[in-house]
Amino acid sequence: MRFLFRPPATEGATLLALPWELPLADWDDEWLLDVPSRGLSRHVVRFVAAEGRVYALKEIDERLARHEYAVLGDLEAEGMPTVSVLGICVDRPGDLPAILVTRFLEYSLPYRFLFSGPRTDHSAEQLVDTLVVLLVRLHLAGVFWGDCSLSNTLIRPDAGALTAHLVDAETVERHPRLTDGQRGYDVDLAVDRVGAELMDLEFGGLLPRTIDPVELAVSVRHRYEALWGEVTAHETVGRGEQRWRVAARLQRLGDLGFDAGEVELVGGGDGFDLRVQPRVALPGAHRHELFRLTGLEVSENQARRLLGDLRSYRAYLESVEGGPVSEAMAGHRWVTEKYLPVVDAVPAHLRGRLEPAEVFHQILEHRWFLSEAAGADVGTTVAAASYLDTVLAARPVELTTPGALLPR
Repeated sequence: MRFLFRPPATEGATLLALPWELPLADWDDEWLLDVPSRGLSRHVVRFVAAEGRVYALKEIDERLARHEYAVLGDLEAEGMPTVSVLGICVDRPGDLPAILVTRFLEYSLPYRFLFSGPRTDHSAEQLVDTLVVLLVRLHLAGVFWGDCSLSNTLIRPDAGALTAHLVDAETVERHPRLTDGQRGYDVDLAVDRVGAELMDLEFGGLLPRTIDPVELAVSVRHRYEALWGEVTAHETVGRGEQRWRVAARLQRLGDLGFDAGEVELVGGGDGFDLRVQPRVALPGAHRHELFRLTGLEVSENQARRLLGDLRSYRAYLESVEGGPVSEAMAGHRWVTEKYLPVVDAVPAHLRGRLEPAEVFHQILEHRWFLSEAAGADVGTTVAAASYLDTVLAARPVELTTPGALLPR
């Protein structure tokens, strides 16, 4: 037998005492861990523990094992969301298949639990969106998956978001750029596989009755096409209109049900190339994140809109200052330089008709409409003055102002 382990070598050495000469299906229970179902698999998969770490072992043809070992290592080095590969065992006695060893993805959850567990707050649509985000991200990197499914994905909570990680890479191909046909084939496979997995859950009584497995599976294609079109759209942002254009881009992304994990403006010529990294957020995540960055307590939808403006402002600061600006600094400056001046500009006789966060949100919406009509960013000051005069002042006092109905 031969072992090939990635550094650190001592981690792989802790596994050498395992009975590698036996078929994986015949390993005694004393070596194995009982891990909740990770989905359907064509191969024998077992889990073991050593030195406080958990590892997944998959018995597979040696050619495929070597391919997957190399691909997972490359993807991990590039920062792609995949499981971490440790090593392979080849040339096992009796022509036994090779064994691929990966590190267990801590805190990850199987799709069967996420779809059927009553203790979770995740909707089926959100979980499908995590798969779509992963597929789009792989395709942007020139990765043809060839076996996209929920079973080959692990889902992990990540700072208020859900992140899908690729698990099975034996069919992965790397290309400088994928053709439309390659992307379409991957999406077709995803629709078929997700549909079969959802119907399996339905047959086992694990799928909520409100979910139509076929309809949800077919939606994978529409969600993918919408997200691919949004994140690959070439957009040049002119100098002086960064905030308006970034905010509009984030609003479109939000309308698709996705959040922005990172916003980047790359300078060149007379403007900037706008790049947005999508992610799927959990319910309530925007409120918590906005409070963490600014101390503001608002509703979830308000927080989502305000965070979009904060992120666009941070990207603007980085573009004009020529360097990175921390989240904490951006949050502080946004509150003091953008949010509070707008809220404080509301005249005394109009205060109380709407809560401050809703006023700010509506001014952002008003600014977007005015900028669209003008073909250029009109700025928050102009938008606020227009909103206060034409919108807020027209709201009925007796319906919106607290205390207005009390006896005078």
